[in-house]
Amino acid sequence: MKGRVIVLDEIDGRPAAALMVDGRLQDLVIDPADPDLPRPGAIYRAIAGRPIKGMGGIFVDLGGGRQGFLKNVKGISAGKPLLVQVTGWPEEDKAPVVSTRLLFKSRLGIVTPGAPGVNVSRQVKGHEERDRLEEIGVGILGDLADSERLGLILRSAAAGEDTEVIVEELERLVDLARKVLAEKAGAGPELLLAAPDAHTFAWSEWSVPAPDEVIERPDAFAAEGVIEEIEKLARPEVPIGLGASLVIEPTTALVAVDVNTGGDASPAAGLKTNLRAARELPRQLRLRGLGGQIVIDMAPMPKKDRKALEDALRAALRTEGIDTAVLGWTHLGHLELQRRRERMPLHRTGLFEALGILPPGC
Repeated sequence: MKGRVIVLDEIDGRPAAALMVDGRLQDLVIDPADPDLPRPGAIYRAIAGRPIKGMGGIFVDLGGGRQGFLKNVKGISAGKPLLVQVTGWPEEDKAPVVSTRLLFKSRLGIVTPGAPGVNVSRQVKGHEERDRLEEIGVGILGDLADSERLGLILRSAAAGEDTEVIVEELERLVDLARKVLAEKAGAGPELLLAAPDAHTFAWSEWSVPAPDEVIERPDAFAAEGVIEEIEKLARPEVPIGLGASLVIEPTTALVAVDVNTGGDASPAAGLKTNLRAARELPRQLRLRGLGGQIVIDMAPMPKKDRKALEDALRAALRTEGIDTAVLGWTHLGHLELQRRRERMPLHRTGLFEALGILPPGC
């Protein structure tokens, strides 16, 4: 299977989507087994709780016995209704982090309440196209940018799209944002806008560059080789060529990554292996849905090569849509990362169990 292909299927009755590039899995999402679980992107009318001393935030009631944690709050009294958006998956048995900074996203744009103005994605090249998109955005917002403090970001997928298509989609998105914002004064906690399911996410986030094919049918994962790729993700060891490998093991506290050179005994084996690991690691973290604290035990190499390795890793991470910071080296020589928890860890989704895939040792 050549080219860029989006594969849509259902696993255990849940929407699932895979992005395949030249037959290799590049991204994977599946809806959680619990449909009521607060998911990134969902917007709630929440009720503020009391400040928690020493935690720098408050818990908010999302309704249905669910809570969220709102960081860095000031001047919010207990019992006050407020609009919040889930920003990432929680650690197991913990409340998800929420934010009062709302974003309404579609394939072509993002509406930004409280941040008025029109902006165009930096990935859009050419002054004429950027000016065209900015003019479209200004026309869509009209006086709303000032009267309701709404902003609009034109995403890279809008480049080259017909004006009528852009206007229709983004006017609909602006109307949705206004309706949700008007619900703040309602009574009691309530889910106001559900997070996109896996199929909607795929259409919104994987459309640039445009796919060569979109395949949606029962058993599409099996027919297109996606299941074979998922089976690899059940194993901690990831071959990276020439006998070298990554071993990725999520724990309760952090994600541990070990880089092994295998049988390569050449003088630059450590650096060469670490560079291959740096190029592969972002893909593995994305596919496995791993975030939080990540500690990497790199293969032995001279300290003078650390800068080159960090640069290679940052370059690989730059193509990601998930914020990941390279924090530096520990006294033991481990490289530390901090990654936003935007995906549910794959081993917690129930996907392996639904497909009858058993991790090694089970």
